[in-house]
Amino acid sequence: MKSIIFSLSIALFFLVSCKKNVAPEYNASATGQLSVEFDNVAGNQDLQLNTGNYTNASGEAFKVTLLKYFVSNFTLTKTDGSVYSIPQDSCYFLIDESKPASTIPVLRVPEGEYSKLTFMVGVDSLRNTLDISKRIGILDPAGAAAGMYWSWNSGYIFFKMEGTSPASTQNGNIFQYHIGLFGGYTSTSPTLNNIKTITLDLTARGTAKIKATKSANIHLLVDVMKVFNGTPNVSIAQNSVVMVSPFSATIANNYVNMFTHNHTEN
Repeated sequence: MKSIIFSLSIALFFLVSCKKNVAPEYNASATGQLSVEFDNVAGNQDLQLNTGNYTNASGEAFKVTLLKYFVSNFTLTKTDGSVYSIPQDSCYFLIDESKPASTIPVLRVPEGEYSKLTFMVGVDSLRNTLDISKRIGILDPAGAAAGMYWSWNSGYIFFKMEGTSPASTQNGNIFQYHIGLFGGYTSTSPTLNNIKTITLDLTARGTAKIKATKSANIHLLVDVMKVFNGTPNVSIAQNSVVMVSPFSATIANNYVNMFTHNHTEN
């Protein structure tokens, strides 16, 4: 009798296990909600505007008083290799550390399991050169994008970080990194192109499983320390203010490495 009960228990265990491992069925014509959380940090500390005290690889103490950056042109790759691009009219977001709601953009995507996330840091050249009357919503230079657009240079500021540091050579010990430039309006008068594309593999820390009735959140850590600690390291004393100079490319090349996938909440 005991052997029969034991055998039934084993059979029941495998039956339940199999049910738990059944792959979900997805309806490609249905859409669900996917949020991407940009969790700004400084090394292993949460980023605290105005009050957080940090030290970069050059040994310079600093505080961050402002952090804003554009993310755009999102695409997602499913586990089967197919790619979905977020429509142009809904793929631009301005991450503003002072506004927590802005740090979690929400996307609508077809049902499915997604293993890769790709996005731009910045605003593509098409939108930079579009008639200004057609730049609305988050891209409106006179509205939501105020302070993130150079009217004198006719282009968006992709990444803006400001703060204070005893190492700064500027009045008030401020530092300012305003990084833009999209390549220029014509091939005959090119500029630097500081638009950066980020691709993150979600496999190791959790794919995003989207259903019409079930949302998912991709949680990213965005480490501003990478702006300073890169190849090469950026010294506030040597570069207290960086805007359209050639050194802006160094800042942009460093902040590419700010983004890592921490986990996915399904």
